[in-house]
Amino acid sequence: MIDIIIPETEYFDEEHMQFVTYKEQKLTLEHSLIAVSKWESKFEKPFLSSEKSALEVIEYIKCMTLTQNVKPETYFHLSPKNIEEIQAYIEAPMTATTFKKIEKRGGKKEIITAELIYYWMIAFDIPFECQKWHLNKLLTLIEVCARKNEPPKKMSRREISAQHKAINEANRKRFHTKG
Repeated sequence: MIDIIIPETEYFDEEHMQFVTYKEQKLTLEHSLIAVSKWESKFEKPFLSSEKSALEVIEYIKCMTLTQNVKPETYFHLSPKNIEEIQAYIEAPMTATTFKKIEKRGGKKEIITAELIYYWMIAFDIPFECQKWHLNKLLTLIEVCARKNEPPKKMSRREISAQHKAINEANRKRFHTKG
């Protein structure tokens, strides 16, 4: 969750030919599976793998908003600094878990949608209250479940040979022998 303060701004209303002051406002936002699902329902395209226009970004920020009764024009008063803060929050890992890179061979890259993430949650028996977590934290949990549930990787001949060599070397040292 992140709190964003939209600063007080003054602008000229051409329709009424007068200056208008827009008061400071605080928004509480959450980058979650719920927000992604709302956005995908509206735009009918995958959130994680598609380019977004400025309007689509504003709409996603609306989907992330937990603050009640926010006027629609509020989002057009977001400063560039507000947008940077929101972007940094969305990209943050929100976990200490890291993964060793696994080389994936060819194959078609799967398009990830909210429904696919819900499927993974069901498949790994992840409780639905996790849909409110920061999306990156949820995706990390799903990745952990996937890696822990895959069968052990078979060792290559090179890895087996290296392991045997290490064992032999340790035994030579342990028993003080040369062969």
